[in-house]
Amino acid sequence: MSTVNSVGNRLKYVMESSGSTAYKLNKSTGISQSTISRILKDEGVPNRSTLLTICDHYNISLDWLTDGIGVKDAVNHVNEASHTYYNDNNIMYVPLVNQYAYAGYLSGYGDPEYVEELPKIPFIADKEYKGEYLCFEAKGDSMDDGTDEAIKERDILLCRNVRKDYWKSKLHINKWDFVIVHKEIGIVTKRIIKHDVENGIITLHSLNDYYEDFDVHLKDVSQILNIVDIQRKKNRR
Repeated sequence: MSTVNSVGNRLKYVMESSGSTAYKLNKSTGISQSTISRILKDEGVPNRSTLLTICDHYNISLDWLTDGIGVKDAVNHVNEASHTYYNDNNIMYVPLVNQYAYAGYLSGYGDPEYVEELPKIPFIADKEYKGEYLCFEAKGDSMDDGTDEAIKERDILLCRNVRKDYWKSKLHINKWDFVIVHKEIGIVTKRIIKHDVENGIITLHSLNDYYEDFDVHLKDVSQILNIVDIQRKKNRR
């Protein structure tokens, strides 16, 4: 590891050690392959948000990635409360918040016992993923514009929790839709089209043109989860 003397070389070391590629990192995080390439070549200084996303993806320390300080592996405080399980067939079982549990989740999301008692739903996984996962049953038609990107009523949304320390930097909002757990308006599925980091405000957008964009302050938000996969029931005639 004597050659691991820069951000690019440290990232390259982590990627090679985990069998990852720029393509896989792009697909998993939304960070563009051109940005990943620049980091690997040590061209310019990556922004903090990008670095935090990389660290969370590989479960590595930000201090180690940026400055080579301390140990590589991060203290995984997020996964201590994880309620996702895997079996030998690469099936992950994730807690499901269905439409009827929305109200209960607003008051119980911080209670590990409440989350543990939620029903589990299976998703196929090619490996055991880092982070905290949760499923939500989609409600309403605000994200249904009739296109391939639509999120339809009763779709099952596999979501990954976005840690609150990431909210202090500009969120990666390209390619992602989100489930927002708001203290007053409840649980909504939206696209974030703007993040005003200085004032702590995000602008939420619906794919359905009937619904107008609106701003929410992050102080009123309990959780932000990015949608990483969708299960859809087939219509039966």
